[in-house]
Amino acid sequence: MDPQGQLGKVFGLDVQRNQRSSIDLLLDSVLADDPIGSPAASLDHTGDGTLPVVPTGIPRLDLVIANKALAMLPGWDGDHDDPTDRLRRSLARSRRTRDYDFVLMDAPPSFGPLTLNVLRAAEEVVIPVPLTYLALDGCAELLRSIRTVRTRYGNEKLRVSMVIPTFYRRTKLAHEVLERLKHQFPKEIAQTVLGFHVKIDEAQSRGKSIFEYAPNCRGAKALAALAEELELREPPPEGDPP
Repeated sequence: MDPQGQLGKVFGLDVQRNQRSSIDLLLDSVLADDPIGSPAASLDHTGDGTLPVVPTGIPRLDLVIANKALAMLPGWDGDHDDPTDRLRRSLARSRRTRDYDFVLMDAPPSFGPLTLNVLRAAEEVVIPVPLTYLALDGCAELLRSIRTVRTRYGNEKLRVSMVIPTFYRRTKLAHEVLERLKHQFPKEIAQTVLGFHVKIDEAQSRGKSIFEYAPNCRGAKALAALAEELELREPPPEGDPP
């Protein structure tokens, strides 16, 4: 759901030339509301159980790519349609989503209609936070947005499941930011702190995951530890604030 399309690029996909993309999820949720028998209803959309997925080089991992066409979303607002709820409706209609253990969504770095679509469709949020001063401000803004989605849009299940410190360096500022994150997110903070790993950058430049490119490097081991930690985390007890 990021118009930059970087997730598709690091998997070696041509995000601009692919015929279907994540914009179809947002358009199809509107088309699926058309009456049966109308021209729009006859189109191949997620209401028929399809998803605009493309396979990656990794078994059982499919991707819905994004590209710059997503930036057109704010122009599709209608009198009877809520443009910030289209992704949730599209995924809920699609029978194909039941084929997957997890549906992971990559949101844009700035808050807007696309990020709001993601937050309304998601149940958990994972927040990577670079250990810089300005990143703390962005994290605080995201938390305010999450509270708004819970209260104003009724997604009460939405919670922060993990906060991941990234780009760690042995500097005083990095230590200070890390301590502030631990204080603010005592339960959500990840045990694994990510540094800068050149092998990850190299893997992305070659259109491969780190587990294909350098599975035994420190970066791969750190990401594997994060994935395992996230999967093993249990939701908070009923009634506890996320």
